[in-house]
Amino acid sequence: MIHPNTELKMISPEMGIGVFATHFIPKGTITWAQDELDIVLSPQAIKSLSIEYQSTIEKYAFRNREGESVLCWDNSRFVNHSFNSNCNHSV
Repeated sequence: MIHPNTELKMISPEMGIGVFATHFIPKGTITWAQDELDIVLSPQAIKSLSIEYQSTIEKYAFRNREGESVLCWDNSRFVNHSFNSNCNHSV
């Protein structure tokens, strides 16, 4: 679940949508935590899906330490997770 003091905004047509803070979030604050609504998929489970679903997972999910794809249910799917595969994000 993403920090409640965030919102989605259009960055540009090329970059798309991004997540922005609506209030100051102090350094070290946890801004995301995995919860029960996030979907965790193994590589084998993804391969069994149609190409349309695989494309959605490729676009919106990130890989955790175990090599599984995590598809977040809330606005955190719009965070660029490429910088941190641990994803217990802090600002």
